[in-house]
Amino acid sequence: MKTKISALIVLFLMAIGVHAQIDRSVMPKPGPSPKIVLEEPSQFELDNGIKVLVVENHKLPRVSYSLRIDNKPIPEGDKAGVSSILAAMLGNGTKSISKDEFNDEIDFLGANLSFGSSSAFASGLSKYGERILELMADAAINPLLTKEEFEKEKEKAIEGIKADEKSVDAAASRVGSALSYGKNHPYGEFVTEETLNNIEFSDVLAYYDKYFTPNNAYLVVVGDVELSDIENKIKNYFGSWEKNVDVGISLPEVMPNVQYTQINFVDMPNAVQSNISLMNNVDIKMNDEDYHSVLIANRILGGDFNSYLNMNLREEHGYTYGARSNVSMNRWGASRFTAGAAVRNAVTDSAVVETLKEIKRIKTEPVESNTLNTVKASYVGDFVRRLESPQTIANYALQKELNDLPDDFYTTYLEKINAVTKEDVQRVANKYFKTDNARIVVVGKGSEVLENLEKTGIPIMYFDKYANKTEKPNYDADMPEGVDANTVLNNYLEAVGGKAKIDELTSILVSYEASAMGSTILSEEKRLDGKTAQSISMNGNPMMTVILTKDKATMNKNPLPENMAKDMRTLAGLFPELNMLNDDNVKLTGVEEVDGEKAYKVEVPGDVVSFVNYYSVETGLKIKEDQITSMQGQTQNQETMLKDYQEYEGIKFPNVRSGSQMGQVIEFKLKEVKINEGVSEADFD
Repeated sequence: MKTKISALIVLFLMAIGVHAQIDRSVMPKPGPSPKIVLEEPSQFELDNGIKVLVVENHKLPRVSYSLRIDNKPIPEGDKAGVSSILAAMLGNGTKSISKDEFNDEIDFLGANLSFGSSSAFASGLSKYGERILELMADAAINPLLTKEEFEKEKEKAIEGIKADEKSVDAAASRVGSALSYGKNHPYGEFVTEETLNNIEFSDVLAYYDKYFTPNNAYLVVVGDVELSDIENKIKNYFGSWEKNVDVGISLPEVMPNVQYTQINFVDMPNAVQSNISLMNNVDIKMNDEDYHSVLIANRILGGDFNSYLNMNLREEHGYTYGARSNVSMNRWGASRFTAGAAVRNAVTDSAVVETLKEIKRIKTEPVESNTLNTVKASYVGDFVRRLESPQTIANYALQKELNDLPDDFYTTYLEKINAVTKEDVQRVANKYFKTDNARIVVVGKGSEVLENLEKTGIPIMYFDKYANKTEKPNYDADMPEGVDANTVLNNYLEAVGGKAKIDELTSILVSYEASAMGSTILSEEKRLDGKTAQSISMNGNPMMTVILTKDKATMNKNPLPENMAKDMRTLAGLFPELNMLNDDNVKLTGVEEVDGEKAYKVEVPGDVVSFVNYYSVETGLKIKEDQITSMQGQTQNQETMLKDYQEYEGIKFPNVRSGSQMGQVIEFKLKEVKINEGVSEADFD
């Protein structure tokens, strides 16, 4: 026993001695890169050209099949959208199995099956693996493509385009790609209602026959399978797929980078925040020597939470919820560097300046050693974690095939990541992050952001939301002389009933009803002078109650934050417009079209919640309300359309209030109005 105790004491003293010799001020040297040994998938090829990669993994009784047809990017021109309609139609039955029977069997097997215009994926339990493979092959080779299904998917696509009409993000993506690559390039063209209307059923069939072929196809199998068994099954189910004549696809050149840095501005009056994206085309592929250095440089600049851009725009300044950068690697010569964020209107110009500042920083200042080591360690960790998935092994093998990568690309991946130096980061940043030849695409509310953007000194060019060059917006063109916010507010009060009728009011009760998601939603408002209570219930169950008075502002009896409460009190009372009259903060900011009707735009700014109301130039009635909430770097806009005013005891109320909730338009219809009855002080306790 004494010997054991003495040994423990010696070990303890040795540990203290070792600890005392460690210099905590010196960064530990990284150890050698982990040795990466990748299992090579088994491969074989069918007579029709399909290349098959198989990764056996018997840990779980599951199997997946990934089909990829490796076509060049395909221009669709004035029929842009034909591939997306085909993708929506595929996987919904075969020539021998109806759509309902097909989908029912997929559900019964507990399988997943999905199609793209040049791909397919299926997965499920390995005991059903053969049947899943058979269904996938049948749906790929003998798809049930009917005119009825075509018309349905085309209509859905058109509705999707209409739903995105006011989306700032959709416009930013569309314009950015069109300006970067050119509208004639497959990566730059975009789908519109017009191009969708150009598409006929025969176009979809022709696209399928021409491009959905086994000529350049890869089938990746991962899971609980035996090679000899799965090879026979694949030959059985995919072997009959007939090879087509190779189609030569000619790609236009991508647009050259601009000669000088410029802002390309798209005015969207409904924008509650600006979408900023700095971009330039680059020439880089996965098999280039700079590949690993670019990965590290991009992550330092804007590739993760602790990046230069995010620490500046989000953490230091609070401009945005997240700022990012990316370098896309494209083997067809259409690679691109992008950096940007969605930011509050008021800081749009500052965000542009700070983005350029951080890009300049990585190009001119060596990255700190601890930052470089942390980023490389993060890449190593991500890479090792991905190796736990058999799907990764198959994907790496496929990437080697598609991108002409050397055999040791992935086995030496970590060595090359760890070999990236400060000098490499600075070199590739200067080579690929071209701030002297960059477009800064800004999509936002011109009436609020343009004046300050002009002060940056960066030249501004103007485009519409379909990337057509246009003139600078003129926000004063339709503003009548002598009209101000008070004029518009008084006209509204006159239009809804007039001062005499409003003076007779002591209380108002209005309720609206809507049907959505299989539920009945009831919204009820009770109003007294200086007080408002609004409650929402679903199927008779109370969901939310908001009470606003001069002394309190609560939601479900919980006090709202004081800065929010101050803003929300604007809504308290018989008519919010009575609170806005003669308020110097309330501004008339322009005339805009709302559903084809010209409307005065009146803005009520707030610290957290702001309001924008639109009043018809012709009738004076309010036809749209926007409630804009900005918290923790995020901005949310709730739009409400007001239509079909009806008169009750001399006071007009909108018969319909509609707005979007969770991507669905919900229409509330007026159910009940009570004037000077049905409301008491107890409703505001």
